[in-house]
Amino acid sequence: MQSTVRVGVPAQREPSRSGVSSELSTTSASDPVMPVQLARVGKALDLLDIRFLADGGGSLLAMWERHAVLFTLEGPEDEILVMRARPHATVPPDWADRAYRVVNEWNHTRRFCKAYVGDATERGQLPIYAELQVPLAAGVHDSLLVELLDCGAAVATSFVDWLHDEGALL
Repeated sequence: MQSTVRVGVPAQREPSRSGVSSELSTTSASDPVMPVQLARVGKALDLLDIRFLADGGGSLLAMWERHAVLFTLEGPEDEILVMRARPHATVPPDWADRAYRVVNEWNHTRRFCKAYVGDATERGQLPIYAELQVPLAAGVHDSLLVELLDCGAAVATSFVDWLHDEGALL
């Protein structure tokens, strides 16, 4: 996939919205199961009107006001779809205990994305991540791929909002 730049910030994802529109989520005989590929991920993000940057190295990055989401394929045969959200804000090292408690609370009470405290940055700050990994070695319908990406983007927004509000970490 060539490096592409889509200008503009994606619209804020609304976790409470009613899901993927019926025209995007309908499977048919013309929607075969195919291997997951970065080009298909990009097309699905386009259908969802999520603007992204392609780095040319196998990752797509969408940025929102408070966070970014990396979409990539991992595994020995690039068969695992990974959506990794990171808030722009980081946590000071003296808040590490609080960060671990907040992340643990998210993991205990929420579905889909697992959260974790990342390694300290060069400036000593702790990044917080939420990650969704889906093994797709058997392939995936386009409509399911769209639904997975929509869910990942919505949960990422919900996670970051929660960190700022209820989690009171950022």
